[in-house]
Amino acid sequence: MPRQVIVVRHGETLWSLTGQHTGRNDLSLTENGKLRASRLRLLLRGINFDHVLTSPLKRARQTCDLAGLGTFAQIEPDLQEWDYGDFEGRTTPEICAQQPGWNVFQDGCPGGESVAEVSQRADRLLAAVRALSGNVALFSHGQFLRVVAMRWIGLAASEGQHLALDTASISVLGFEHHNGNIPAVCLWNSGSDTASGLLAAPRSDPGRA
Repeated sequence: MPRQVIVVRHGETLWSLTGQHTGRNDLSLTENGKLRASRLRLLLRGINFDHVLTSPLKRARQTCDLAGLGTFAQIEPDLQEWDYGDFEGRTTPEICAQQPGWNVFQDGCPGGESVAEVSQRADRLLAAVRALSGNVALFSHGQFLRVVAMRWIGLAASEGQHLALDTASISVLGFEHHNGNIPAVCLWNSGSDTASGLLAAPRSDPGRA
């Protein structure tokens, strides 16, 4: 069982600025996205990571590299973003004009992944993560990580709609400090030094993964 799972959403892209849903479209980070991703290095450098996993998509891999962990990262296909199918590249207002009240966490995406499929993928990922030990870093995407957080604590994937997650943010999935058997969200959506206390961990080799 891991000590803690640190999840990182990738940095800013052009489509994250415009609100366009970006699933499997392989966009790069903007210059501002690269700058903010590079600042994550300061927060993460004090942690001895035993495992670093990243989505194969460029924006996640770039973030992982800029955060100083790219050398040690392994590609994990299950960390890819929600497949938006027919809604790829479209904004929520555009989709709702066609399908009023649409909510990806309730309705999924035609031609892409359903809520059940994304939930199953998150469960498969977490089963693999729970078999690891030490500190684990996951570099991934906004909607998918919201589902991962809900499944970590045993809630339905649809409850991810209640979480906000900014680009280049750090969150921590761990365990309730009075009972190590209870999964908990220990930190959410942090991009500043407020993360440093919860991110502290024993360190022997700062570059080992």
